[in-house]
Amino acid sequence: MAHKPTVLIVDDEPDLVELVKLTLERMNLATAAAGDLATARRLLGEKRFELCLADMRLPDGDGLDLVAWIQQHQPQVPVAVITAHGNVETAVRALKAGAFDFVSKPLDLGVLRRLVAVAIRLGSDAGAETARLGPQLLGGSPAMDALRALIARVARSQAPVHISGESGTGKELVARLIHSSGARREGPFIPVNCGAIPTALMESELFGYKRGSFTGAVNDKQGLVQSAEGGTLFLDEVADLPLHMQVKLLRVIQEKTVRPVGEQREQPIDVRVLSATHKNLATLVQTGRFREDLYYRINVIDIRVPALREHAGDIPELAAALLRRLSRRLGGEAPALGEDALAALEGYGFPGNVRELENILERALTLCAGDQIEVADLQLRAAPAGAAAEGDAASIVRAAAAAAGAGGGSDLGDQLEHIERDAILKALEQTRYNKTAAARLLGITFRALRYKVKKLGIE
Repeated sequence: MAHKPTVLIVDDEPDLVELVKLTLERMNLATAAAGDLATARRLLGEKRFELCLADMRLPDGDGLDLVAWIQQHQPQVPVAVITAHGNVETAVRALKAGAFDFVSKPLDLGVLRRLVAVAIRLGSDAGAETARLGPQLLGGSPAMDALRALIARVARSQAPVHISGESGTGKELVARLIHSSGARREGPFIPVNCGAIPTALMESELFGYKRGSFTGAVNDKQGLVQSAEGGTLFLDEVADLPLHMQVKLLRVIQEKTVRPVGEQREQPIDVRVLSATHKNLATLVQTGRFREDLYYRINVIDIRVPALREHAGDIPELAAALLRRLSRRLGGEAPALGEDALAALEGYGFPGNVRELENILERALTLCAGDQIEVADLQLRAAPAGAAAEGDAASIVRAAAAAAGAGGGSDLGDQLEHIERDAILKALEQTRYNKTAAARLLGITFRALRYKVKKLGIE
């Protein structure tokens, strides 16, 4: 006989337990109940559960204690907490501790049913999608391995996630991977560039409107938020939201409702909110340009996407994959990257990150005359003069590499070449001419160092 999905209800209010039981049984789910933490822990150790619903206030402790215990002993079991109405701080604490989601008292049975359905779907195929991350998120460096592991963990939650990182690092790709690896992957993924919508149209675009609510509103229109029903709403460049829209977004996230322009009643929604920006939200909060309450609400889980220069060892794999994709688009075979060209890429700072790498390779494909891309085809741009003043050897090497790649015949190029030579010589002396150790000290790859030593004529 097939295992019937079972939900553990942890609450000391008999009426609420009975209400939840009846609701879940109508969903063809089995239930068990515990009135305190001790009983809940015992049942979790004895039986298999697909979901745990736990009240925040229990006779022998706090619901957060149970969340922490489940994270340690039964991490495969999603746990959702039941909070007092309007107690957003408690809900955020629970999500940060590892709770799957939360529901507020008095219980909205529609919200409860949707939450349970998503959790059961997650439990039925836990881990099935994480194997797909490897081919989509390239790179075998420790930084990328850690990012993949974090994506796999947060995909099992419904908590809001904020993705930070420099422009061009692939924040939207991370958001798509979170969506496609979680229980909402069958639902829509709706990306919204908050900086691209005119301020006057932002409310109607996000929340929709009713016919006749303003001049030109001849039909009802669904907003982008409602379009993400059952799936994921990705708010890219969320820092560009004006303050009056930040207030409205906060209510959408807290109450899980939305009110179209011209509508009198709020409509329930079931979406997971992911956000991203290349700006420092904490600084914007301090200067009053971003609401502190919204910051803490969208930043329950923070994922930082590393800059390309922080995992330069992945450049060969990334470059090869990008060249294959670009060549397929052009209908030809991908040329090889010359050793000097690859070394120049590995020594370059990439202020535009992976997006800049793609642009450089697309240009090189056009300029390449044979079946191999050379340094001249890359046309790497010179770093600004201030780059050499950053102080660390790696920055000096990157700045000089950029100048050399751009032709470097100017006075600036000569100056950077002298600075680069000194930095390399000092690193070699410090490591007793161990090139592997020197490259590590300089923050560049061994191949890039070997290229520089040869180019600069260092004996």
